[in-house]
Amino acid sequence: MKYLCLIYYDEQRVDEMNDEQWQALVARCLACGEELRASGHMLAGEPLQAVRTARTVRVRDGVATVVDGPFAETREQLAGFYL
Repeated sequence: MKYLCLIYYDEQRVDEMNDEQWQALVARCLACGEELRASGHMLAGEPLQAVRTARTVRVRDGVATVVDGPFAETREQLAGFYL
């Protein structure tokens, strides 16, 4: 059995971090990933781009349309995953 762990955070809070705070957060995330990988429990993990770079793709009647942004009214955004 495999599990997909989704990582969410509030981009506004992250954008407000100074460089030292951001580096500390990244270090904690990398350490968690390395611990999971070393124990044999992590197959893959990737960060995602910020919401401001997102595109939404919809297919209707065989026609694909692409629009800027996810247009999600959420407080937190999907930031990455661990498999």
